[in-house]
Amino acid sequence: MSFRAKLLSAVCVAIFLQIVPASAQNQRNLILFVPDGLRPLSVTAETAPALAAVRDSGVNFVNPHSLFPTFTMANASGMATGHFLGDTGAFSNTIYTAYPVPTAGGSVTPFIESDPILGDIDTHFSGNFVDEDSILFIARNQGLSTAAIGKLGPTLMFDHTERTGEATVLVDDSTGSKQGVPLSQAMQDALKAAGLSLVAPSRKDTPGDNANAGDFSKPGTLVANVVQQKYFADVAAKVVLPMFKARNKPFVLVFWSRDPDGTQHNQGDSHLKVSPGINGPTSLASIKNADDNLAQLRKALDELGLAATTDIVIAADHGFSTISKESNTSAAAQANYADVPAGLLPPGFVAIDLAKALGLPLNDPDDKNAAVIAGKYPKRGNGLIGSNPEKPEVVVAANGGSDLVYVPNKDAAITAKVIDALLAQDYVSGLFVDSDIGTFPGTLPLSAINMQGMARTPRPAIVVNFRSYATDCGRPVVCSVNIADTTLQQGQGMHGSFSRADTMNFMAAIGPSFKSGFVDEAPVSNADIGKTIAHALGLKIPFKGSLQGRILAEALPGGAGPTVENWVERSNPSENGLATVLVGQRVSQTRYFDAAGFPGRTVGLEERKAASR
Repeated sequence: MSFRAKLLSAVCVAIFLQIVPASAQNQRNLILFVPDGLRPLSVTAETAPALAAVRDSGVNFVNPHSLFPTFTMANASGMATGHFLGDTGAFSNTIYTAYPVPTAGGSVTPFIESDPILGDIDTHFSGNFVDEDSILFIARNQGLSTAAIGKLGPTLMFDHTERTGEATVLVDDSTGSKQGVPLSQAMQDALKAAGLSLVAPSRKDTPGDNANAGDFSKPGTLVANVVQQKYFADVAAKVVLPMFKARNKPFVLVFWSRDPDGTQHNQGDSHLKVSPGINGPTSLASIKNADDNLAQLRKALDELGLAATTDIVIAADHGFSTISKESNTSAAAQANYADVPAGLLPPGFVAIDLAKALGLPLNDPDDKNAAVIAGKYPKRGNGLIGSNPEKPEVVVAANGGSDLVYVPNKDAAITAKVIDALLAQDYVSGLFVDSDIGTFPGTLPLSAINMQGMARTPRPAIVVNFRSYATDCGRPVVCSVNIADTTLQQGQGMHGSFSRADTMNFMAAIGPSFKSGFVDEAPVSNADIGKTIAHALGLKIPFKGSLQGRILAEALPGGAGPTVENWVERSNPSENGLATVLVGQRVSQTRYFDAAGFPGRTVGLEERKAASR
């Protein structure tokens, strides 16, 4: 090449570099792998070698935090947007919408792990109920290839306003059914070419039936969710990643593994007993199942030559605990039910107890507002309390390790009565109340936990945290037991509480955007995951609400460790001496919530109190 030609070439390259954004010059791909409900202390080189390898070779986030309430859809909204729940309005898996949701059978308390229900709520709340742009929405609008594959509900949350299947590849439990987001013609052709079905298998398709939750008379499943998750992993590894490779442009892929969560919920290793609880062989198999999915994705990246340019971020949505249904104070537990062991709490015990304390009728929003009579309970635990179920004075959205209580007219007197009734129950451990309604002894405001922001959906009046304790195994966060308002049985698995067992979720990262062999001791949360992914991909996201996570700069090359402060917040005591205590950490203006509740009733609360002195 002549000098003139070399000079011209150099000038062209210089001009190109000035025009192309810095992020495009250093293009990165990214996979967010979510092992639903994975606890950090469950991951070892023996139990989960692929997960352990990422943790040990990349960044090990040893101080992780789920967003409270520690439920799937709440944390999916945080990962997808980088915001806390006060902004996203996805307050739990079951919320109060204040209108009958057609796709939820007309219920005002829908369970939102559903493609049709998410679409319905989006439509009702001006097209986007979260009212914040998701990382997949921004990524595809900035020219990246995007896909979300896995568990029904949280998978769609990452691009829930895209319902055509053309812009973002969406494959979940509902794929191939009338309820699912359609597959593009290109995806249909690619699935057929790979020998994969156009219809996602169900959890029942695993021999032994992973969907079997059992009941009071027989145990639940003894197998992991192998068949369904193998299908999702095959779709990602054999179809989507090769498709993205052929496009020759950066991509972001979300893979949401239902295991270990789904299996830990339904496991039958501990029928009606709190030990071994979620630490039996079936739960262990579900961890290995998720690990196998990650290993398959990493192998595909290697074979496609994409490993060197692809970041992998792993973040579980929450931790996990074993279910207890014990109470010495609940009127609901003292009643007789045909399908509840004597003396144990039935589903909907909060709604039943509050209706009794208030002297008001109870109706079931999931049974066409039918009256809940003696010896019966709301079919999904939710309740409408008041003389007119279409205009209830109190609404209970049952979720598991914590419940949401709504007072639609924000009446301070009714709220005070509800609080007094809850403070009298031994299954309660901490209350958080909407400060717009008032300040009440024994409680802390919702604003203290970033649940009071710009959300479009109705804000709960009260968030009820349930009591947790540990069995004698030497590691409280591994052997945590949690009172849970659920249709599942004592001894099965649940989450949602403010115990450290539920707020502690597995997190790790590896790839060109992250340090190698780095242990990050600073606190991190699922809201940080959303912000950090956006940063790594060079996405420009227009934020609306102010309740945001931070970019995890210390985990990136050249980033310095931040200053971390511990803090404790205590309410004024109630008349019976109970005070809600909240313990956490702070990095600059970003707050992290370790545990909360009444001292002696929440796992991890006492230990952190001592450490903060």
